[in-house]
Amino acid sequence: MTLVVAFLTCIPMTCAEDLSSLPVKTGEKIVFLGDSITAFGWNAPLGYVKLVVSGLETNGVKVEPIPAGISGQMSSDMLARFAHDVVLKKPDWVTISCGVNDVWHGTNGVELDAYKTNMTAMVDQAQAAKIKVVILTATMIKEEPTNALNQKLAAYNEFLRNLAVEKKCVLADLNAQMQASIADSVKAGAKPGNLLTADGVHMNPDGNIMMGRGVLKALGLKQTQLDKADAAWLEIPDGVDIKANDKMTLGKFHKLQKVASEQKQSVQQYSDALLAKTLKDAVK
Repeated sequence: MTLVVAFLTCIPMTCAEDLSSLPVKTGEKIVFLGDSITAFGWNAPLGYVKLVVSGLETNGVKVEPIPAGISGQMSSDMLARFAHDVVLKKPDWVTISCGVNDVWHGTNGVELDAYKTNMTAMVDQAQAAKIKVVILTATMIKEEPTNALNQKLAAYNEFLRNLAVEKKCVLADLNAQMQASIADSVKAGAKPGNLLTADGVHMNPDGNIMMGRGVLKALGLKQTQLDKADAAWLEIPDGVDIKANDKMTLGKFHKLQKVASEQKQSVQQYSDALLAKTLKDAVK
């Protein structure tokens, strides 16, 4: 009996130790700075920003997120608004996801030397304001590691890795994790293409999970905590949007209209309800 009591009393102590070892604490504010990948990362139910926030909360750390992703932005744009969108918010943390558009926009992008200046300036501003920095390496541009854009992006990411070491920032090496994940999937028999992205750049749900796990791992979550976050993510409502892309003859459509009308629904409402029931029955 004595041994059982001793064992049970150790459990909350272990949990407390795990929680106290995390650098991010309940009540802290995190600005998520970035481009459209980060904007979608907040707006989508399974966006990586929301996954980071919910992953922390699942493990007992409730933070205040401040989304700051704007579509199409490059390092020059983010630097221009850094004081207003980051420093003035007085966060405890800022994650910086920047580099895809600097390269992807070609001649309208930002060359490496200017990128280095811009990124260093943002880190310096944050640290001068006592804001802890998490640098995210830029994710792939199309899921082809050897294409010209990714070859150019490699130097930008190598700079970020060195900057994180030099400035003592937390590094989430998402590019390396993305390449490894795609390589493993292809080796396992998956068809190359949009394995982690919807369009070659913006993340699909699996890509967002890759990013979310990468940021949480960089923030110190252990494997058991990451697995706990994973399990919670699988149950997020409306996480995946499935559209029925079906075509039919006009005659069949008229019949569908009649059936929907009898249910006092539009064709779209009736079709959506029918699809939802079919899917629910299939996965229950």
